[in-house]
Amino acid sequence: MSRRIIRPLGTLMLVVLGVYITFLLGIFVAMHQSIERFGRVMSYMPGPLFMVIPFEPMWNIARGGTLDVGDPAPDFALRMVDKTGHAQTGAEVQLASFRGRQPVVLIFGSYT
Repeated sequence: MSRRIIRPLGTLMLVVLGVYITFLLGIFVAMHQSIERFGRVMSYMPGPLFMVIPFEPMWNIARGGTLDVGDPAPDFALRMVDKTGHAQTGAEVQLASFRGRQPVVLIFGSYT
């Protein structure tokens, strides 16, 4: 190939790589935000972009904790929902309220 083609092609590749890295940094910063804010950001993400984002490794780094086996679970509060799955207004349950009283099993998953 001639230099007339290689130089603009190289410049274009550098620009595309710069945009991609900037995009990944933006997603990584969003992963450090609250879950609600991250969800709002990701709601604008077109589905095909997930094929070019190393999402799981980035998420594991951004949200990875420092717990070891045997450490107590960190405290958190969740909104209570009724049997239909609707959130009850103002009702929350906190993990610490069960500490020392009864065992708690946390199940994470989707049932849809």
